[in-house]
Amino acid sequence: MDSLVFSNMMHRPARTIVSIAGIGIGVLLIAFTIGLANGSLRERAKRESNVGAEIMFRPSGSIGLTGSDGMRLQAALVDDVKKVDGVADVVPIGQNSVRAEDGITGSRLVDGIPYADYARVAGLQVIQGREFVEGRDEMMSDTAWLANRKLKIGDHFSIYERDFEIVGTYEPSVGARIKIPLSTMQAQLGAENRASAFLIKIKQGFTPQSVGEAISNQFPKFQVMLTSELEELYMQGVPALNVFLNVVVAVAGGISALIILLTMYTTVTERTRQIGVLKSLGMSKTKIAITILQEALLITFAGVIFGVVGTFVLKFLLSKWTTLQVEVDPQLVFNILIVGLVSGTIGALYPGLRAARLDAVEALNYE
Repeated sequence: MDSLVFSNMMHRPARTIVSIAGIGIGVLLIAFTIGLANGSLRERAKRESNVGAEIMFRPSGSIGLTGSDGMRLQAALVDDVKKVDGVADVVPIGQNSVRAEDGITGSRLVDGIPYADYARVAGLQVIQGREFVEGRDEMMSDTAWLANRKLKIGDHFSIYERDFEIVGTYEPSVGARIKIPLSTMQAQLGAENRASAFLIKIKQGFTPQSVGEAISNQFPKFQVMLTSELEELYMQGVPALNVFLNVVVAVAGGISALIILLTMYTTVTERTRQIGVLKSLGMSKTKIAITILQEALLITFAGVIFGVVGTFVLKFLLSKWTTLQVEVDPQLVFNILIVGLVSGTIGALYPGLRAARLDAVEALNYE
């Protein structure tokens, strides 16, 4: 039976290879899209949660963590928040999503920070160049971002449709990769003396939960989030993205099923006489249907492997040439395998049943 399945596949090797490639591209679409979305969100969440502060304080009604909410938090509240028992330091920051014509996502997040205060909390160290000066059109980035874009200290980069001078790089990579003076962002957005959020560092001997609860009690109209929970909030906070990914999975699964249906239907049509010979030799309808199904599943499995390998190749290339991250976990690979095999089974059902129902005499006389 196995030799029959393999010989059937090798009977038309070009068609088999094209079918495998077609399914593989569908699998690549699923794996790469989901991996890129999850990897980018998780990588950004880790950078946001590694800012050295345990609590993020935001205006009420803030939606998401994309920098699109504007700067609505009065900076004067910094002194009031510092008075809460257990608070060691408070740093106002701005977060703004700007247009990115050079990237593949269409936008990028920029942090507006008071460098000295932010560096004290986040532990930033200048690696190259110097720190920016408040009020100037100057920017800093992490070292990986600068290296990936083949830029250097003294070059200019467009933000807010004007040039910002790159004056330094920093490590570790926390928050947005690009940072500009908070006062410059405030002036650009017409938000003097306002911020997007406060980063709050707690005193030793206190827990983030207890200090967060105290802040919430004193400022009930504001959002208080623990930075340790940001990763989960990122992964769950984009419902539209989850819907999009589910649609991608459904479309790719449907494409795989149609490819298998077309391939196996053509196979059955071409082998009508051979099927008649097998029936005349005593092969049952069930065995004929199973043979067609085995061939379909083998092609599907090869396509899944092709797609997963292609995803890892793209992941390697992206990590080498960009700062984008692709996350391909074992559960994702398993789910893709199940989707592929189910699609292959569905696609093979009609051709398999058609082959099983062929009349032996009519099949032998087929031209």
